[in-house]
Amino acid sequence: MTKIITLITLFICSLMSAQNVKLTVAVSGIKNNTGIVKVGLYNSDGTFLKTTYKSLSSEIKNNEVIVTFDNLPSGEYAISTYHDENNNGKLDRNAMGIPSEDYAASNNAKGFMGPPSYKDAKFVIAKDSKIEIIL
Repeated sequence: MTKIITLITLFICSLMSAQNVKLTVAVSGIKNNTGIVKVGLYNSDGTFLKTTYKSLSSEIKNNEVIVTFDNLPSGEYAISTYHDENNNGKLDRNAMGIPSEDYAASNNAKGFMGPPSYKDAKFVIAKDSKIEIIL
């Protein structure tokens, strides 16, 4: 009986872990290797570009960056990324509030007279996936 309960428990645990996925994000088109690239992962329209669900940063090599988000629940997400060229931890803006450092979003979504929308940047993952973003 103990063996059966153990097997059932292991089976349930394996099913639960199978629902988590890995998302690899490749960012290219970076103009130089100075600073770092920050990648923010969002899981809702209400938090997009406000509060990240998860975030990673990476040094730049050969004008590109690859980061991997592990153990994500399957579902809908969006990404924003920027080149923190001066490594000050924020997206710098000019006097008019326009970003002065390069930035991009998943699906290479662009905003009109403002940032891209969650609707344009969102994507769904149900298995290990890789997306590419051009800065």
